[in-house]
Amino acid sequence: MDELKIHELSLQFPHDKEMLIRFLNRNGLVFEEDIEAAYGIFTPEDELAGCGCCAGNLLKCFAVDESLRGQNALGSLISRLTENRFAAGYYDLFVITRPENRVLFTSCGFYPLAETQSVLMLENKKNGLDSYYKKFEADGARLKSGAMNDGVGCIVMNCNPFTKGHQELITYAASKCSLLHIFVVEENRSMFPFADRFRLVREGTDHIPNVLVHPSGPYMISNATFPTYFLKKGEDAARIQSELDITLFASRIAPLLHITKRFAGEEPFDPVTRSYNEAMVRLLPQYGISFIRIARFTTGGPQDEIISASRVRKLLMEEGVTEKLLSFVPPCTAEYLKKNQALWKKTAEQEAIRGGDGHEAI
Repeated sequence: MDELKIHELSLQFPHDKEMLIRFLNRNGLVFEEDIEAAYGIFTPEDELAGCGCCAGNLLKCFAVDESLRGQNALGSLISRLTENRFAAGYYDLFVITRPENRVLFTSCGFYPLAETQSVLMLENKKNGLDSYYKKFEADGARLKSGAMNDGVGCIVMNCNPFTKGHQELITYAASKCSLLHIFVVEENRSMFPFADRFRLVREGTDHIPNVLVHPSGPYMISNATFPTYFLKKGEDAARIQSELDITLFASRIAPLLHITKRFAGEEPFDPVTRSYNEAMVRLLPQYGISFIRIARFTTGGPQDEIISASRVRKLLMEEGVTEKLLSFVPPCTAEYLKKNQALWKKTAEQEAIRGGDGHEAI
C-alpha cells in the first residue's frame, strides 16, 4: 500500500459504527460506548484495515491488520487522534494498554507512567506528571513549621457530596500527620459537579491548619474511565484498574510529595471501593507507604446510621432537603443543599425517569 487512506468514522451513522464494532471483534477487542471519535485506515477496496479511537483524554481501541505492519499505521492513527483531541481542548493524552505494546507506543512519542503485570499506562508528555504535582510540593512547604515528625499523609476523595463522615476522616488523618494532602476526584461523572465538591471540601476543612486540598488531576484513574476493550473474558477489570491506579500513585505521585501515609474509610456497601481498599493493603507497603483504614462514622443518637454520600443522595432524591438529611452533612454542605433545593427537585424528577440514583466513582 503506497499511501494509507485514513478518515474519521461517523459513529452517528449505523453503518460506520457497526463496521468498527465488527473490526474490533475480529481482532479480539470490544467497542466501548464512551468513544467520542474514531479513525479508520482503509484499503484501496475500501475495507477497514486499522482503527483507533478516543474518549476524553484517553486514546484507545487500537487495532491494525497484519497487512499494514511496517507502514507506521499506528503512528498515523495517533497523529489524527491527537489532532482531534487538541481541537477538543485535551492536551494531556494517555494510553492504557498491555505491557507487550510498550515499544509500539513509545516509538509514537508516548512515555511510560506506570506498569503492572496486566497493563501499562503512557502519556504524551515526558514530564507531565512531575510538572502537575510538583506545584503542590511548594504549597506544602509553606505550611511546614519545624520538623515533619509525623510525616505526610494523603486522602483521595470523591465527596459526592461532602459529608460529616468525610470531615471526620480528614480531621482524624490530619491529627496523625504533619501535613495532609486531600485530592478531590476531578472527573465530572458524579451527581454533584467537581467545582462544587471541591469548594465544599475546602470550606469544610479551612479550620484545619495542616490540610491542603487539590484537584486530583488526570493521573488518578477512576473505574468509570479505565478502558476494558482489550481485557479477556474472566479478567477482573476493577482489580486491574485498582492495581494500576495504586501503582501510579505509590511509584510516582507519593515520592514527589513525600507522602508516607494514605487514609481511607471502610467500605461496607460498594464492592468496587472495598476491592480498591484491599489492593491498597497489598500494594502500598511495597513502596514504604502505610495504609490506615478508618471505621465509618455514624450520626449517633437513637436513629444511629452510618454516614455515607450515597445515603445523602438517596434521601435527597426521595425526600428533598430534610432535617434527617442535614444530620449527615456539615454546615457548608447544608447551606449549599438548601440554596439549591429547586435544582435537587428537578434532578430527582430526572433520576426517577432514568431509574438511576447518581454515580459515585470513589
